[in-house]
Amino acid sequence: MTLEGILIACLIGGIAGWLAAVVMKGRGLGVPGNIAVGIIGAFVGDWVFNLLKISITTGFAGSIINAFIGALIVLFLIGLIKKA
Repeated sequence: MTLEGILIACLIGGIAGWLAAVVMKGRGLGVPGNIAVGIIGAFVGDWVFNLLKISITTGFAGSIINAFIGALIVLFLIGLIKKA
């Protein structure tokens, strides 16, 4: 992956992680944590959508939606682990 690709992944991850933290009120992990959750969420979202054979629009918006839904899943799982 090029430097440009890494920066774009961080941007998408940051946006998705921030949006997920806003939706999941109080479960945000700070800026670095939200970026990490967003990037991990992109992989989780991609895996879930491929598993369910669901296709989301391509491009920047599709990547953000994919990462956002994955980040919601990751934040939910982190919340479950913290409660245990």
